[in-house]
Amino acid sequence: MNLFAITKHNGIRLAEVGFALAAVAGGLLVLGAITPFGRRGGMFFSGIALAAAGVLLVVAVRWGGFG
Repeated sequence: MNLFAITKHNGIRLAEVGFALAAVAGGLLVLGAITPFGRRGGMFFSGIALAAAGVLLVVAVRWGGFG
């Protein structure tokens, strides 16, 4: 039994989470642009969220059968 098997359904779920993280990163970038006190934190967390979203989308496309 393979515990780390990525089925087509799991690939679609990973892509959904990746797109949601990209949307959160966009919101953090907007928050960082509007408020001066949120600039460094917003940019930091949006960068992490965009990186995680990219990794999830690559995994979903490569091994999950998404796309």
